[in-house]
Amino acid sequence: MQWIEVTVRTASAGIELLCAELTDAGFDSLVIDDSAEFANFLEESKDYWDYVDDALAKKMQDCSQVRLYLPEDTAQEALAELRALLRELPARYPTCDFGALTIALENIPQEDWENSWKQNYRPLPVGERLLVVPQWMTVDDLGGRLPVILDLGLTFGTGEHASTQMCMRALESLISGGERIADLGSGSGILSVCALRLGAQSAVGVDVDPAAEHIARENAARNGFGADRFRACTGNVVTDTALMESLCAARYDIVCANIVAGVIVQLLPVVPRLLKESGIFLCSGILVSREEEVRQAIAQAGLHVVGREQTDEWCCLLAQ
Repeated sequence: MQWIEVTVRTASAGIELLCAELTDAGFDSLVIDDSAEFANFLEESKDYWDYVDDALAKKMQDCSQVRLYLPEDTAQEALAELRALLRELPARYPTCDFGALTIALENIPQEDWENSWKQNYRPLPVGERLLVVPQWMTVDDLGGRLPVILDLGLTFGTGEHASTQMCMRALESLISGGERIADLGSGSGILSVCALRLGAQSAVGVDVDPAAEHIARENAARNGFGADRFRACTGNVVTDTALMESLCAARYDIVCANIVAGVIVQLLPVVPRLLKESGIFLCSGILVSREEEVRQAIAQAGLHVVGREQTDEWCCLLAQ
């Protein structure tokens, strides 16, 4: 079966009313792109982003649209109803700005979009010893590497980004066996799994997103690490006193934070409480343009930089 993707270009001010009218008319499974929400998201989340792709920002600036999908064999009648509805809207709601209300059509083959991208994925070697393997794939020859098995359909950390790979390489050099690891902003749990694969005794992953706790725990289990080796929890170590007390019950050899510069700066005042006296703070996701800001925060926390790696515009720092 073929599907028709219908894109209705509109304005942010009219998108809510448009969706209500479409739903009342029997059109469902709407996909909404609201330029105002995108702009608000960037503004409200600016502490968590060091840059936004300029092309994406420009594309989204004036791009409010609603997408819906119609079976090709019944699309003609449905499109006629849709066009009639769109023609009537400005007259029915004269004070609402609906924008252009133009329609674009595209044929969509009946494919399993969730799985089709997997066909071109290959295991990802990182450093000298690690191999990121998608959970749906069986690798007969690991080439002597340690498998890090992840669900790569997630957006919480897949090992592709330079900042994550620098952390993975750093863990290779830091772990000799038996270490305790804390990963702040753990996401998929990739760094915890890497540490455990490399011989760490235990790891705890902390993330502010409740979804990350479940995802990290599942990824750890895929690699054979249960509750005796890996613990995942949700919370903000800067503001959650009870969480910090729980984490500080035993100090850590390595504390990781692969996030962004602004969040690392916020975390640094509590990092020394988590570290053993000779412990290492491994932080990455830092744009080189913000490196000095992070270095100053490291010094203010009573730590000093003992190592650095850079890949393109990103850098990774080790502090003790």
